[in-house]
Amino acid sequence: MNIAICCDHGGLVLKNAVKTHLEQSGHTVTDFGTSSETSCDYPDFALLAAEAVAAGECERGIFVCTTGIGISIAANKVPGVRCALCNEPLSAKMTRLHNDANALAIGGGLTGVNLALEIVDTFLNTPFSAEEKHQRRIDKITAIEKKYSK
Repeated sequence: MNIAICCDHGGLVLKNAVKTHLEQSGHTVTDFGTSSETSCDYPDFALLAAEAVAAGECERGIFVCTTGIGISIAANKVPGVRCALCNEPLSAKMTRLHNDANALAIGGGLTGVNLALEIVDTFLNTPFSAEEKHQRRIDKITAIEKKYSK
């Protein structure tokens, strides 16, 4: 699977650990930055990675900032991206099963490496349930997105 990954300075350590894990697991990783601990703005990196996910260039995205909150908000502004902030594996499983989320946000300052890798693996290995009720809800989200996208 080709996975987009990005972070700001607060997520760099975790992003690098996740990237190494993904590559060792056989995934292709497209890194949209940052590569420095110098203070930077997460929307700059979230935009690039989210655009790659929305365009289908990357099948999924992993977004990391200190809390995961800001970068998930930025990623979700790109039409076609459904980015879920997950702090434990059950949320990662449920967002794939019910929301067909194509992006995951994690807080690098809040989530340890071992837990983050479990969250990432759960997110990547859980398929969308494709139940009619869940697809109907996703379609409604997409309709809202289209209504307000210019």
